[in-house]
Amino acid sequence: MFEPLLGSENPKYQGFLTEPSPTNRCFEGPRTGGCTNNGAKFEPLATSLRKTRRDSLRLPVEWAQYNQTMKLKWSTTGPDMVVAGNNLDVLSQLPDESFQMIYIDPPFNTGKVQKLQSLKTVRSETGSRVGFKGQTYEHVRGHMKSYGDSFDDYWSFLEPRLEEAWRLLKPTGTLYLHLDYREVHYAKVLLDALFGPECFLNEIIWAYDYGARAKKKWPTKHDNILVYVKDPENYYFNSEEVDREPYMAPGLVTPEKAALGKLPTDVWWHTIVSPTGKEKTGYPTQKPLGILRRMVAASSARGDWVLDFFAGSGTTGAAARELGRRFLLVDQNPEAIDVIKSRLGSDLINNTEFQVLGE
Repeated sequence: MFEPLLGSENPKYQGFLTEPSPTNRCFEGPRTGGCTNNGAKFEPLATSLRKTRRDSLRLPVEWAQYNQTMKLKWSTTGPDMVVAGNNLDVLSQLPDESFQMIYIDPPFNTGKVQKLQSLKTVRSETGSRVGFKGQTYEHVRGHMKSYGDSFDDYWSFLEPRLEEAWRLLKPTGTLYLHLDYREVHYAKVLLDALFGPECFLNEIIWAYDYGARAKKKWPTKHDNILVYVKDPENYYFNSEEVDREPYMAPGLVTPEKAALGKLPTDVWWHTIVSPTGKEKTGYPTQKPLGILRRMVAASSARGDWVLDFFAGSGTTGAAARELGRRFLLVDQNPEAIDVIKSRLGSDLINNTEFQVLGE
């Protein structure tokens, strides 16, 4: 869809702001500075990016033709939808300012193939494990679900998708970007440029305590969720809808406050999805319903549209439906689509449209 704006010389993007060549590049902060090249004045990179996104975002003519070819059938008055296809192709066809909230949990660029295989124990006369009252059992391995999590140039992959996220947010909307320590610092710089540093709302730390522990460093037991709003003066946030946490020292507050609980801070202690719990779908890196429910409740109202274009196991859709929100889920991994179908069950079939992009 978009070619890179920085350094682009393609005539069909005439009018987009571009960056000077590396030998003349000048960046002195998000609001000040500039540099000249043979008398030509360039704005600082972050300022140019924000101005491009906010004031002069224009799509090439080929966008309309591509839209007609792919025939995405989504509208704000239609049913909830799950789309199997390349998310950038899908995003390019959606109308501006359609979504109150966008949550994305992209691959973390771990350099690995993320895998999860189900394993269950069944009674068997020939089993090698002996259990209660001498019964014998054996392990049965289920289907292995996996996806690639390695990118040669991670940000050339993610940046155009974040640009689309900005375009698709309503003026009162909020973006939640879920990453970990590997890429979150780069994401903060990029989102400051795309949205503006004044649009940064929070960095949520999701802390958990499960799994292996490193012996030669502090064990890494948290994810980072960057929260940006489209308009820092007019965004939606309803703390009354958010689940409460118990006070650590309830004796220091009134009984009424202790009974109500406190609003969560930007550090969320929440267990991962239990490997043996009912919530488990078997999809690698599945996120807990509890943390998605909290975000959806705070940043959208009943009837609002929520978008997740790295849908994975479909947790965003499950949280949205539980809270009376509308949702659009996108993923190109067939295993993810199968998990979403299975997870939402007949509710998906009866009330949600399923579409394979290009059909």
